[in-house]
Amino acid sequence: MPRAASENSIDTKVSRYVKRCALGAVFLPDTFAGFGSRGAVDKTLQRLVAEGVLRRLSRGVYDKPRHDDLLGTLWPSVDTIVKAIAGKDKLRTQPTGVYAANMLGLSEQVPAKVVLLTDGMSRTVQAGPMQIRLQRTTPRQMAAAGRLSGLLIQAFKSMGVKHITPAHIERLRKNIPSVERAKVMKDLALAPAWMRPLLRQVAQEDSGP
Repeated sequence: MPRAASENSIDTKVSRYVKRCALGAVFLPDTFAGFGSRGAVDKTLQRLVAEGVLRRLSRGVYDKPRHDDLLGTLWPSVDTIVKAIAGKDKLRTQPTGVYAANMLGLSEQVPAKVVLLTDGMSRTVQAGPMQIRLQRTTPRQMAAAGRLSGLLIQAFKSMGVKHITPAHIERLRKNIPSVERAKVMKDLALAPAWMRPLLRQVAQEDSGP
């Protein structure tokens, strides 16, 4: 009979940590770096996968699966995966393309491949049918990361000037508080020249009654 793990063993610490986390949580081996050696952590993660406690999404990326009575086992959200990857090293990420437009309510399309720019290493994570690509880019491309202006710039780039309508601008003005929209003006220089008038329209103050 195998000996039970001690209270202070790496296996016990990792298992206890995972148990306390909510369903849908995402983990990397680095999540448990303070518990002991990478080899011992990897061994415990492999055991938890074998027992069905964790699911291996991609190399070095695991989640604690959520289950739905109708939909079955669910995949973690893009945001949860990205936060786990970016968390330890405090990497910045910037959504791009259709994903950025979807986040702003400018597109109902749900992309099968999500691309985010980052100042960290490039990597790809497969979560079921969805592929999440973190793509290393230049400091200029990341200058507005984490701000509304960065999301708008990337969303507008993906849509193109001919496909950005007054209705899109009005939707943004309606859904985003004026205080947040006003901050976009500080980042106009980071946007292509063709986009700046559109960003000004989004940022302008609400007209009175």
